[in-house]
Amino acid sequence: MKRILLICAAVVLFATTAAAQKEQTKPWTEWNEKEAMKMLSDSAWAQTQKELTDSASGASGGAVTRAAENGASAGIVNKDASAAQESGQNIGNRNVSLNLVYNLSFLTAKPVRAATIRMAELAHPETPAERAAEMRTFVDKDFGDYIVVTLKMDGTDRKRLVPINQSLTAANKDSFKDIVYLERKDGKRVSLMDYRAPGPDHLGAKFVFPRMFEGKPFLDASSGEVRVYMEIGKTKLSRKFKVAEMMYNGKLEY
Repeated sequence: MKRILLICAAVVLFATTAAAQKEQTKPWTEWNEKEAMKMLSDSAWAQTQKELTDSASGASGGAVTRAAENGASAGIVNKDASAAQESGQNIGNRNVSLNLVYNLSFLTAKPVRAATIRMAELAHPETPAERAAEMRTFVDKDFGDYIVVTLKMDGTDRKRLVPINQSLTAANKDSFKDIVYLERKDGKRVSLMDYRAPGPDHLGAKFVFPRMFEGKPFLDASSGEVRVYMEIGKTKLSRKFKVAEMMYNGKLEY
């Protein structure tokens, strides 16, 4: 009986590993919209947090959820919620909860850049071949000794969203001193070294960290996990990423 259980476990493990390898080896140029959006919102390199706001009292809750649980993707509120707000269905309904959506992703991870370009290609299939080829060079861009984490904001609570986006646009590196950092499982941290405000590239606010720490890469296969911590206004974002899952085509990407 014990041997049979071991054989079954081995079969399941093999099947899971094979499925993961199949998913990773599928060229990003063949990803559909769902696959690309999941990479940008709920993957080893990207997570989404939603903050609910009671429209009647103005109170808010900072519950942390993954995109798969709250229906948000790539920092974009689901279309039904947006449509309801724009059509006026929420007007006068004091029981409707508004929300803010925070999307964090490692821009320096190749799969995130690949998903970003893939989404652009799917949204604009009419893009000239020469321009499309130029866009694809972004996927293989070398970020050198930097780690870049992006923050994209969206949501149905426009009264809060607009000023937050304005503050991100007006902010600089000093605005986030000691309230933005990366932290390993062993407690070691790297502080913010640069900040780039949201711009016309639609990639969101960019938080830049050093890749090297004490003479070595900040993350390696033994790091366990890395936490991205940010304080954006009164909201604290704290998302943990498992380093072992941040492998893409045999390479640690972050």
